[in-house]
Amino acid sequence: MIDQLLVGPTPEGSNPFAPLIFMALIFGVFWFLLIRPQQKKEKDRRAMIAAVKKGDNVVTVGGLYGKVLQVEEASVLAQVDDNVKVRIDKNAISTVRE
Repeated sequence: MIDQLLVGPTPEGSNPFAPLIFMALIFGVFWFLLIRPQQKKEKDRRAMIAAVKKGDNVVTVGGLYGKVLQVEEASVLAQVDDNVKVRIDKNAISTVRE
């Protein structure tokens, strides 16, 4: 009797795995609407940064426009104005403009 008061009555045809199925469904929705698109965007960004080559026009996350003069493993040397060259970390590149 005490067990039924604590747990409550269970209908005869109820599925004990229904809450787990519901949680899995919610996780699936979050995966396809939030996590997966963000992973795809990050993968595309990494590919863009890896493909930077000499002569590309780039924009940094700070809004600095420049033309790539030299590409190194972790950074690029870019010319932003006449006789003004800056070394930019590859992770700071926001977009590559053709």
